[in-house]
Amino acid sequence: MFITKKHLSRRTILRGLGSSIALPLLDAMIPAATALAQTAAVSRPRLACIYIPHGATMDLWTPSTVGKDFAFSQILKPLEPFRQSVNVISKLAHKQVAPWVGEDSGGAENHGRALAAFLTGAHPLKGDIARVGVSVDQLAAKAIGQDTPLPSIELSIEPAGLSCDSNLTCAYRNTMAWKAESSPLPMENNPQLVFERLFGDGSTETQRRERRAQSSSLLDSVGSQVSQLQRSISVADRARLDDYLQEVREIERRIKRVAETLKPDMVLPDAPSGIPASFEAHLELMFDLQVLAFKTEITRISTLMMAREGSNTRYPGISVTEGFHNASHHSNDRKNMEQFAIINHYHITQIAKFLKKLQSTPDGDSNLLHNSMVLYGSSLSDANEHNFDPLPVILAGNAGGRLQGNRHLEFAQHTPMANLLLGMLHKLGVPADSIGDSTEPLTI
Repeated sequence: MFITKKHLSRRTILRGLGSSIALPLLDAMIPAATALAQTAAVSRPRLACIYIPHGATMDLWTPSTVGKDFAFSQILKPLEPFRQSVNVISKLAHKQVAPWVGEDSGGAENHGRALAAFLTGAHPLKGDIARVGVSVDQLAAKAIGQDTPLPSIELSIEPAGLSCDSNLTCAYRNTMAWKAESSPLPMENNPQLVFERLFGDGSTETQRRERRAQSSSLLDSVGSQVSQLQRSISVADRARLDDYLQEVREIERRIKRVAETLKPDMVLPDAPSGIPASFEAHLELMFDLQVLAFKTEITRISTLMMAREGSNTRYPGISVTEGFHNASHHSNDRKNMEQFAIINHYHITQIAKFLKKLQSTPDGDSNLLHNSMVLYGSSLSDANEHNFDPLPVILAGNAGGRLQGNRHLEFAQHTPMANLLLGMLHKLGVPADSIGDSTEPLTI
């Protein structure tokens, strides 16, 4: 890369051996006659969709008041610092999780359909071939993600599994992203591979192996180009670039530390499930990678599955000793329901950390939380009953000013969740007529 003038293309990329680094928005990418105050218009909205299985203790989730300035519930209290960017959406339902006439009764099979229905609003059909519907993230990626290096990224905390339901393909439990009705997108739970997908050239696996074999870091491989760029930009841009590159190096350092703990000849026992430090460090790293990808606009669309349906992960850092799935089957015992609410609260605490990262990341003349839309929720309501109405759903972020916050929005009972998905697409500027079983876009 040769820098011959101050103005840089928004898509300027630094390239090294098998690696590439997109740059954050710099003043030098804005025409000289354009005021910095106008750079917010350059920033496009981002969409993050996060799934958690097993529903929630709904009476401890749902705020007691409706409208603006609502009172945060016991479970949702960690989100209160982000009030102006948080909407709680109540009375939505995902009836496509239920069995169709002629299919086996619901029960445990609703777990098998829940994840696939979350972003599609469509019914996952039985049979050897997966058939559901296009997911909201992929509709958004097609409309606002085609000018980025990656139209979307698909992440998970737990690995894909082969434990599936009778006559329901494993794809339904392993991904929430569907490019077409029979085209599930794999979700990656290895931060190293996510990092390489974001920053590796990806042209050949040989190149990626060569870079991994190098003792130098990704940043070292583009060091000369960074130095050249720094000489040609303003002091403010240099500070912005330095901050960004430090973030990349810190993530790289943390990933390297994880890799160094695994010796090539080490025989590993089965990994214990739910060690809190491991879960939280893993989730934090995935959130950091999403923030970095959004910041550089390597992608504007992400999905993250925090756990698989049926996951029995334990969280020793909290007072509940029961596994996640087992705790969700509370037998309508009040003490057990309150114990499950502690797990719900724990997960919300992790989401609050993600929102804080977005809020503290500048983007144009605002921040990534303001310029993003973050959907968090489940396709089950009360997992003890395997039902799907009403759902626990949060919509955070302000979509670049298109979405208000500080609201508890309560819609008519049994409102299709797909109506929210359609309303989200419209807020993102995607001219969709329908998605799944939507009947009309929600006014959000």
